[in-house]
Amino acid sequence: MEKWFVSMKKADFNQIAEKYRISPILARLIRNRDMTSDQEIDFYLNGTIADLFDGMLMKDMDKAVEILAEKIREGAPIRVIGDYDIDGVNATYVLQEGIAKLGGDVDTDIPDRIKDGYGLNRMLIDRALDEGIDTIITCDNGIAASEEIAYGKKQGLTIIVTDHHEVPYLDAGSGREYLLPQADAVIDPHRADCDYPFKGLCGAAVAYKLVEALYEVMQRDVDDVDYLMQNVAIATVGDVMDLVGENRIFVKQGLEMLKRTNNHGLKALMECTGVPVDRLSAYHIGFVIGPCINASGRLDTAKRALELLNAPNRREAVMLAEDLKALNDSRKEMTEKGVEEAVEQIENTSMGEDKVLVIYLPDCHESIAGIIAGRIKERYYRPTFVLTAGEEGVKGSGRSIEAYNMFEEMCKCRALFTKFGGHKLAAGLSLKEENVGRFREVINELADLSEEDMLPKVSIDMQLPLPYVTEELVSELELLEPFGKGNTKPVFAEKNLKVISPKIIGKNQNVLKFRVQDQRGNQMEAVYFGDAAACMEYMRGKPEMSFTFYPSINEYMGNRTLQITVTNYQ
Repeated sequence: MEKWFVSMKKADFNQIAEKYRISPILARLIRNRDMTSDQEIDFYLNGTIADLFDGMLMKDMDKAVEILAEKIREGAPIRVIGDYDIDGVNATYVLQEGIAKLGGDVDTDIPDRIKDGYGLNRMLIDRALDEGIDTIITCDNGIAASEEIAYGKKQGLTIIVTDHHEVPYLDAGSGREYLLPQADAVIDPHRADCDYPFKGLCGAAVAYKLVEALYEVMQRDVDDVDYLMQNVAIATVGDVMDLVGENRIFVKQGLEMLKRTNNHGLKALMECTGVPVDRLSAYHIGFVIGPCINASGRLDTAKRALELLNAPNRREAVMLAEDLKALNDSRKEMTEKGVEEAVEQIENTSMGEDKVLVIYLPDCHESIAGIIAGRIKERYYRPTFVLTAGEEGVKGSGRSIEAYNMFEEMCKCRALFTKFGGHKLAAGLSLKEENVGRFREVINELADLSEEDMLPKVSIDMQLPLPYVTEELVSELELLEPFGKGNTKPVFAEKNLKVISPKIIGKNQNVLKFRVQDQRGNQMEAVYFGDAAACMEYMRGKPEMSFTFYPSINEYMGNRTLQITVTNYQ
C-alpha cells in the first residue's frame, strides 16, 4: 500500500505562464518546486554560466588564492588529497588539472577506503612529508580533521582545506561552538561566517570555484577551465546534491560539455557503458557512469578512477574504462547476492516484525552495505541497517525513511557503538560483534513509528486528463531538466482509467505494455517498468484503476507515438 497525495500550492498560474511564455501546466510544476519570486523562476528557467556567483565571496578564498599563487610561482611541491568517492575523485582532478595548467608542481593522493578510512589521516600526512611536499590542499574532506591538520602544521606543512561537509560542533551552554581546523585557509560554504549565497555545492564545485579564482588572480583566462564543469556535473549528480540554484546550472552546462568532451577517459567510459551521448542526462550519470567511478573506490582503489580521468590516450582510456565497468559489474552481483540474503533473513525470522531492520551479513563487502540497506529500505519502507564483519569488530551503514531521524535515534544508544556518524537519512557505524543483537533490540525499543509512517508516500504534482498529453507538453517538460534530487521528474495522475489488452514484453519480462481509456473514450498507450507480472495480476478483474505517470514519446522504426510511463498504480 502507498499513500498518494496531490501538492496543491497556490499561485496565479495563468499570469506566470503569460510572463514566461510557458503553459499553465508548467507554471504549476515550477510553483510545486517552491519557486515563488520572479527572480527564482527566471533563474530556474533561464540561468546560465553568467549567473554563477563569484567564488571570492567564500570565506578564506582570498587567503587560499594568495598562498597558492605564491607556491605556484616558487615551484613548491603541492599535493591534492581527495576522497575515494565520485565527488572526491572529481574534486581531486579539478584541482590537479587547474594547478598544473598554471605551471604548478602538483600531485595527488587519495585514501584507501578499507585501510585508511575517510578523510585526512596521519599516514597521508607522513607520506607527504617523506616525499618532500610543501603544501597540502584537501578536497571533499578536511573540515573534520582538526587533529590531523594541527599535526601537519606542526611538521611545517602549509595546509588549505576545501570541503562541503557540515562543520563539526560542540553543544556549549551558550549555543554551538564550531570546531574549525587551524589550517592556513578553510573554504567551506557551511562555515557559519561564510557569506556565500548558495550552500548546496558538492566538493568538486568548491574546488572549481578555487581554480576559477586562482586563474583570475594569476591573470589567466578563466574560460580555459570551463571544461572542468563536466567534472563538477558528474560529482554533483553522483554525490546526490539537490539540483537547485547553482547546481542546476553546473549540471545543465556540464552535461552539454560532456556530450562533446575531449577527455579520453570519460569518452571511453561512455562508449563502453553504452550511454546515448547525444541524449545524455543526469540519469545516465547517476545510474551508469557514476557507479563505475564509485566502484573503483569501493572494490579497488579510487586512484584507478583518477587514472581514467588522466588517461593520456585512447588506448589506455579504453583499458581503464573496461576495468571500471568490470568492477561495477561485480559490485552489482555482490549487491544482488547481499539483497537476496537480507530478504531471506527478513522473511524467515522474527525480524519481519521489526520497525527498524538490523541485518547482519558477516561475509558482505563492507563498501556495499549502504547500497544494500538502501535497496531493503525501498522494498520494505522501513529504516534499515546492514552490518558486515570488518577487520576489527562489525561495521555498517544505515538508510532511513522520511519519518525517522536516523542520526538522532542512534545518539540515544551511542554507548553501543565504537564509532558512528551521519544525518537524518543515512549513517555509518562500528560496533563490537557481541553488541549486534543488543543494538537490534534497543534501536527497536526506541523506535516510535506508526503504521502510517511506514507507508511509502507518493507526492503527485497534478491530475492530468489524457487529452492534455501532447507532443508540445512532452517537449515543454524538457525545460525543467535536469531531473534528480531536489528537482524530481513531475508526477501526474489520472483516475477511473480502463485497462485494455495488457501484455508482458522485454527479454527480462519486466515491461508491461497496455492501453488506457478514460471515461470519455480517449485512449493512450501506456508502459510500466518493474514487477510486470505482479502489476498484471493486480489489474485482473478491476474495471477501473488510477495511475501516476510521466508523459513521453515512443520512437520505434521511425514512428512516434505518445505514451505514458506508469510509475505507481492502485
